[in-house]
Amino acid sequence: MFQVGRSTESPIDFVVTDTISGSQNNDEAQITQSTISRFACRIVCDRNEPYTARIFAAGFDSSKNIFLGEKAAKWKNPDGHMDGLTTNGVLVMHPRGGFTEESQPGVWREISVCGDVYTLRETRSAQQRGKLVESETNVLQDGSLIDLCGATLLWRTADGLFHTPTQKHIEALRQEINAARPQCPVGLNTLAFPSINRKEVVEEKQPWAYLSCGHVHGYHDWGHRSDTEANERECPMCRTVGPYVPLWLGCEAGFYVDAGPPTHAFTPCGHVCSEKSAKYWSQIPLPHGTHAFHAACPFCATQLVGEQNCIKLIFQGPVD
Repeated sequence: MFQVGRSTESPIDFVVTDTISGSQNNDEAQITQSTISRFACRIVCDRNEPYTARIFAAGFDSSKNIFLGEKAAKWKNPDGHMDGLTTNGVLVMHPRGGFTEESQPGVWREISVCGDVYTLRETRSAQQRGKLVESETNVLQDGSLIDLCGATLLWRTADGLFHTPTQKHIEALRQEINAARPQCPVGLNTLAFPSINRKEVVEEKQPWAYLSCGHVHGYHDWGHRSDTEANERECPMCRTVGPYVPLWLGCEAGFYVDAGPPTHAFTPCGHVCSEKSAKYWSQIPLPHGTHAFHAACPFCATQLVGEQNCIKLIFQGPVD
């Protein structure tokens, strides 16, 4: 059994902190009031094949009792045993078709302390539980998403990761695209994606893109359309106006659904990955706040915008 939560006490195996949308590291912003439960959930894995993993809401504290907050919903089932939900809920979504190129988003459900599956409450902390979904189970699948109200976890199986691109593969794709020597169509200087280890600093050769059209350029300081929208620029290739951002190669291999070349960027953050990975995450509704859902970049958690949430990049030179 592995326990997950905000508490740093010894029963918690994986301490989880709130994800700051758009930040590269946790030093940039501090959460004043966390919405993640101290004892959020526990995952129980079979020791024998097929090593089934099941998720349950809440966790055992140091006195070996299930820990639930005062405001958490609790009830007695018809068979006499008690059950409950954490204050803000543990939500799970299993993608239809597994975590592959053909995957489609599934339906978000809430998991109880005893592992039963319920429809969502009206809001995250509502006292009234949803309806019991008897046809579904709490068994985690490759690609299952676990939302703890403040952080979303991606569950990957060993078999699933075996078919996922590795860090070396992503580095090889970076070197391959750089070896093709893409050029800025205006400045005619060669562009290059920076090393995955240097993801904090924008480098001189770093590619930038207009996210409304996908044209890739080097950095330049002209094309502003107004003083109020500092990031709105006019593309010199097609005159389309939109955000102009540096491109970053998404470096967490576990988020990729295939091993395709990095051809698409999320809007508005500029993280780049394969077409199928970009389109997969662009259609996944992630819980946000008390009852909203929106798609987000898996690499930085920025809320996605635009018609498609991602854009095909247009490189100048032999890359295309």
